Amino acid sequence: MTLNLSQFDYSLPKHLIAQKPVSPRDRSRLLVLNRNTGSINHKSFFEIRNALGKNDVLVMNNTKVFPARVMAKDIRGRDTEFLLTKKLRGRTWEALRRGKVRVNDVFNFAGVNFKVSENKGETVVIEFPISSESLFQKLYLKGVTPLPPYIQPSKKEHEIRKLYQTVYAKKTGSIAAPTAGFHFTGRLIKNLIQKGVQIEYVTLHVGLGTFLPIKTADITKHHIHSESFEVDPETAKRLNKAKSLGKRLVAVGTTTTRVLETLADQNSQFYIHNGQTDLFIYPPYKFKFVDALITNFHLPRSTLLALVSTFVSTPNTTHEFQEFTDSVMGKAYAEAIQKNYRFYSFGDAMFIY
Repeated sequence: MTLNLSQFDYSLPKHLIAQKPVSPRDRSRLLVLNRNTGSINHKSFFEIRNALGKNDVLVMNNTKVFPARVMAKDIRGRDTEFLLTKKLRGRTWEALRRGKVRVNDVFNFAGVNFKVSENKGETVVIEFPISSESLFQKLYLKGVTPLPPYIQPSKKEHEIRKLYQTVYAKKTGSIAAPTAGFHFTGRLIKNLIQKGVQIEYVTLHVGLGTFLPIKTADITKHHIHSESFEVDPETAKRLNKAKSLGKRLVAVGTTTTRVLETLADQNSQFYIHNGQTDLFIYPPYKFKFVDALITNFHLPRSTLLALVSTFVSTPNTTHEFQEFTDSVMGKAYAEAIQKNYRFYSFGDAMFIY
């Protein structure tokens, strides 16, 4: 099977790319899409509470973004930037770098010398002489929060760290936020719990797999970098029980979706609780665990757009996917553009059921 990258394209006016979140967060807009009929309703995000009830399980990714951009200097005092993308063994990290570096090159960051131990082409491996705990102390003092390139920072670093984080972020390890969760406030979560909505948390540390662009003309040839995830065994038991009782599993975001789908077997039951995932969802993947999805509006030609396109097409609905612009999802995006929805990380949301 061949799927051309050009099949997942659309045009977006630049002024619709959100540069900051709305305040309060749950006052963002919400496009509600029935994936079977294609019908669309326009709401405010706080009204999601009216769409959820006692038969729903809301699953969120509680990963926490850390200031992973390292502004270092080489032995000659020249600036070099690294983005720590994934912790490896011991004191080593996978990283993207800006500019040319060679194996055994030494750099200094916040008074600590580190070296490049391996060049993997797209990424490098770097070794720090200090513990992870000490490194994170340095990062929180001198590191910079990595923002998507389409967002122009207009705030100070301490403000960005607060804005570019979900209110329920708990486990440090991501270089990008699970942005579907931005729309939730503590008050909204409390209201949902009072309504009887079951809320569960999983963790996927967002890395290169989520945001690196597809570079192959045939997307089925694209390989996603693996990202680490974990699910508490008790959480897994509760999710399995909820699924067996016929409850609706609502994933908050594509990262949560990929964790749930990675863990689910053909009988819609979890069979492992942690590990690595490189799951790339594209048509005609059949979803095994996720019944509804809360998500933002995604970049054209991206793995995330492929995922949401799959969720609304065969075999998950009766709508066969051919071209994004002609699809149920493409028509929803077109209406969102026409109605001036805000797109991407700090933008508005969709509820797809």
